[in-house]
Amino acid sequence: CAQAGLRGAPLVDVGLVSAKTGFGLEGLVSRLQRSWKCAGDVYLLGATNSGKSTLFNALLRSDYCKSRAPDAVDRATVSPWPGTTLNLLKFPIINPTCDRIFRRQERLKEEATKTEDQLSSEEKKYLNHLKKQGYLVGRVGRTFQRQKASPVVDFDPDMLSYSIDEDPRHSPIKREEREEFTYNEVKDARWCFDTPGIVKENCVVQFILQVLNLLTEKEVKLVLPTHAIVPRTFILKPGMVLFLAALGRVDYLQGEKPAWFSVVASNLLPVHISTLSNADAIYEKHAGRELLKVPMGGEERMREFPPLVPQDVTLKGIGTTEAVADIKLSSAGWVAVTAHAEEKLLLRAYTPKGTALVVREPPLLPYISTIRGSRIAGTAAYRTKKPPSLVENLKTTGRK
Repeated sequence: CAQAGLRGAPLVDVGLVSAKTGFGLEGLVSRLQRSWKCAGDVYLLGATNSGKSTLFNALLRSDYCKSRAPDAVDRATVSPWPGTTLNLLKFPIINPTCDRIFRRQERLKEEATKTEDQLSSEEKKYLNHLKKQGYLVGRVGRTFQRQKASPVVDFDPDMLSYSIDEDPRHSPIKREEREEFTYNEVKDARWCFDTPGIVKENCVVQFILQVLNLLTEKEVKLVLPTHAIVPRTFILKPGMVLFLAALGRVDYLQGEKPAWFSVVASNLLPVHISTLSNADAIYEKHAGRELLKVPMGGEERMREFPPLVPQDVTLKGIGTTEAVADIKLSSAGWVAVTAHAEEKLLLRAYTPKGTALVVREPPLLPYISTIRGSRIAGTAAYRTKKPPSLVENLKTTGRK
């Protein structure tokens, strides 16, 4: 928060949510409603492609939004292309009165007692769709449904009678009038705003780009995950190199023992393991081609793509089951590093020139290296293992 310029604002809470699968959203709405006493509007801030618009649309359909607002407010455009949110979209926040909070809590308690078997076929179908997109899933509902008036059918008897020598006349298509808020509905309203992505800057006011800003639309679609990421773990000895496509690279320079490197990135991005002596030649030969996949377009594409720039990283292991840090390769993904206790590692990580390389301590998912299958004989790779899905607001059936 301090680095983002929010030094004067106290950090109230941190929540892990998925706007895409709904995980944690009901808890986020409850937390936001408890902050109603704090005067002012709410703004969704973040870098491009961080999911602000998806979160905006999810909150628009939740108890955080006035019940009539979804029919009168434009949804945010969700696109893999950075910078698609150009205007400040907003919806009015519902006033969480004591009665509304009570009714909401009763709904959440009732829904939490259900099992997956008790859902309708339509709900099950949607839930299975969410499970493909992520392992942590949550159902987002509405306590306060707007009562919609019964549709009025315009009946014109003259339109049903016509002579045999003329064609039937079709009534002109009536444009559906857009709903508008009344003055009384919004005069004291607080609003939730979706905002354009923030341009990151470093301490010397030099622009720091995301990898996504360097890619073509076709390449962006490979980098941004559309389904749940399956972690890929590799065991590397000193003198070995890990490539994440042609967008990032991690060299294991010095250490006494092997260490584990778990890649968290789109499943469509290839990971290639090499020796330090061959790494430069492999990048020179295969960057822009099928082996490393992204960027794509051969030598001509790579001539305009920034070169990889190194940064040395020193880490000290915690244990064989717990990662010590994440090496975040800009917006391409990250590599969690797990090493023996007290083992000192010297790594060298690369990202394209002008993009940010961040060492995250502590790591976001410290035990990710344990989510793996057996070692693949003759390679540095472990078989992938898909974590089980968890629906946070459904009662488990007890089945394995």
